[in-house]
Amino acid sequence: MKQIAIVGCQGIPANYGGFESMVENIVGENASANVHYTVFCSGVDMPGRLHEYKGCTLKYINVKANGMLSVMYDIFCMMHTFRGYDTILVLGVSGCMFLPVLKLFSKNRLVVNIDGLEHKRAKWGWFARWILRSSEKLAVKCADVIIADNKGIQDYVTEVYGKPSQLIAYGGDHVIREIEQEKCDKILSDYGLTQRNYAVCVCRIEPENNCHISLKAFSQSDKPFVFIGNWNHSDYSKKLKKQYSNFPNIHLLDAIYDLDILYVIRSNASIYVHGHSAGGTNPSLVEAMFFGMPIVAYDCVYNRATTQEKAYYFKDDKSLLELLKRELDGSPMRSIAEQNYIWKKIAEQYEQTY
Repeated sequence: MKQIAIVGCQGIPANYGGFESMVENIVGENASANVHYTVFCSGVDMPGRLHEYKGCTLKYINVKANGMLSVMYDIFCMMHTFRGYDTILVLGVSGCMFLPVLKLFSKNRLVVNIDGLEHKRAKWGWFARWILRSSEKLAVKCADVIIADNKGIQDYVTEVYGKPSQLIAYGGDHVIREIEQEKCDKILSDYGLTQRNYAVCVCRIEPENNCHISLKAFSQSDKPFVFIGNWNHSDYSKKLKKQYSNFPNIHLLDAIYDLDILYVIRSNASIYVHGHSAGGTNPSLVEAMFFGMPIVAYDCVYNRATTQEKAYYFKDDKSLLELLKRELDGSPMRSIAEQNYIWKKIAEQYEQTY
């Protein structure tokens, strides 16, 4: 049995972001009997400290997993992988400046998912961007296998580094649930929503997610818009919340962790709005595709690749507003998702890299 260590996520059970959901879904019932996973978790962010979960061994590092501390967190995780593992699966490049040391003292196979070009995100200052870009270079240089989760990322690795990478996307079928109609109706009523009569967006409120563009467009429309995010997270999010809270058709909801409520709100929308401009294959976009609704996405290579050019695309509030006036067809989205973004298939693709 192959022993696989996973580093670079906050930990499981998943309660944070895309990598955490990915780990939760490639282990457990989707994993073959030929592998055993050890997942390194943040003891600061995951106070429950389970020792086993879905057949995995969980180990804890007492460092916060997010922000700039993620660099130290990832390095400390890697320092615990010198012995006892066949393959190290590294998620993201935050701590990859340590990879030359790991390669020097360990014979472990290194598989690195380089994520979504983190150094290009607007939220980082120049020093953080330099660290992340340097880490990305070392990740590509040291990895035995480079994983790109999007064709745009794969092309970037080829063009910038002249190296091959394996394209393994993100899954989304975990969002499908069975909810009784009575409960569904109550949730919609509680939020003042009418089935198939509103647009929805779920994301972190960050500049590169173009939340300001979406909100400006809907402020000029009468279509109801449910926008779920972390509205008290930053100056950017607080400013937008103050600016758009009083529009009667715009509903700014704080993050929802009840999966039944989140499912009902997303599955009963008439349009999904996706403003992300960075990050490769974005989890929230893949998840929305399983609901089979029309998707209007920010026009960038990553979103076009994920939706196979079958969604609708905007660059600014004017082009988004024009899309809101049209009859949109979402029928291709579910079939694309079911062909490409099923976790069982993705778990098998990861195992082939070990």
